Amino acid sequence: MCGDCIKQRCPDRGSICLDTGAYLLNFQGCSECKVREPLVVRDRHEETEEDGEETVTYQHVCPNCMHVIAEHSYTFSVEDDFQEYQMFCMLCGRGADTVSVLPDDPRRQQPLF
Repeated sequence: MCGDCIKQRCPDRGSICLDTGAYLLNFQGCSECKVREPLVVRDRHEETEEDGEETVTYQHVCPNCMHVIAEHSYTFSVEDDFQEYQMFCMLCGRGADTVSVLPDDPRRQQPLF
């Protein structure tokens, strides 16, 4: 992974969790060949564990010289009544989100009295 190719390392992306694509606003340009072209994905792997947890990993690579800019990791799991999403990438940042699988999210219900 190359910290010279990006503007900010692991920016906080809040609840944004990407399993594809790249955060190009954070891409400064390839430090090896000095080109700023849209990145390509290399070595994409998808794994599903027995408990249902899904993990997607891949590398953001310069299309000109094949320099590895960053490694991207995305995880999805279901725990109790919630879907859990997590992302970590030096280019795209870090993010996490939790979504209820129920029609009405119990965390957002307001007391009647």
